[in-house]
Amino acid sequence: MDISYYDFTNLPDDIQFDMVLQKGRVIDEKTVNESRYVLYEFSSFTVEIIYNLSKNIIAGKNIYFNRAIYSA
Repeated sequence: MDISYYDFTNLPDDIQFDMVLQKGRVIDEKTVNESRYVLYEFSSFTVEIIYNLSKNIIAGKNIYFNRAIYSA
């Protein structure tokens, strides 16, 4: 799926999570204490989803704009 960073950040959280989980590609993950951090490659940006393992919920997210893909 090709969606811009700006269009994606303007979507509601639940839609962002659904899109990333369905179309994103896991590129890294790390567990620290009760949290799992999973990086997803998605379109022209990367989304980090933070899972709270003890509560079995999504605790948050970070979205990183991949500027390197625009370098020539």
